[in-house]
Amino acid sequence: MLSDGAFRLFAYLSLQADRRTGCLVATHKDLAAALGKSKRIVATYGAELEAKGVCKVHSGKNQFTATVYEISDAYWPYHRIQARSEAPQIQAFVDSVRECYERLGCTSGKLDASGIELARQFYRRAIPVGVVQDALLLGACRKFESWFNGGSCEPIRSMAYFKPLIAEIQAHPLPDGYSHYLKGRLRRLAESWQRAGLGGKKP
Repeated sequence: MLSDGAFRLFAYLSLQADRRTGCLVATHKDLAAALGKSKRIVATYGAELEAKGVCKVHSGKNQFTATVYEISDAYWPYHRIQARSEAPQIQAFVDSVRECYERLGCTSGKLDASGIELARQFYRRAIPVGVVQDALLLGACRKFESWFNGGSCEPIRSMAYFKPLIAEIQAHPLPDGYSHYLKGRLRRLAESWQRAGLGGKKP
């Protein structure tokens, strides 16, 4: 039997999760606001759900990064799309996004579980992979420029960082050839950052 708080979290996840996958991507802050609880207690509720087999919790690196909640089959009333049926197309999409993300040079590391699930969501929303990649390149260029201008040297820690940039590019498409420019611009910024010996400032 679940505690009252864990059950409330489960109910919220059930209502908000993608019906095709049984997954929801959310931060502790988002869930705390939705449930009227603290971020710490939300993490405790999530651990209880996972311990009792109600859902799998693919945690973000900290309470500020997104976590993927995947409701277990026994507790998910909808038909879940099998990974096999969409694997070739979606895997190619995710692999392209992951490769681009991990080569930016200004992130905290590899694309985590929440980032992979977000890439899947972009695929299901029919966002072209080129738009996602352009958003990553644009965001990375802006991040390096911020570092050079004295901004915080915190790296990009989440794929969610790029969601507003995807929306920006969808609203105002980049001109032809701009992707090529961004790739060159990012390469030069990253090289300049390393030559200046500033890479060590990143945590």
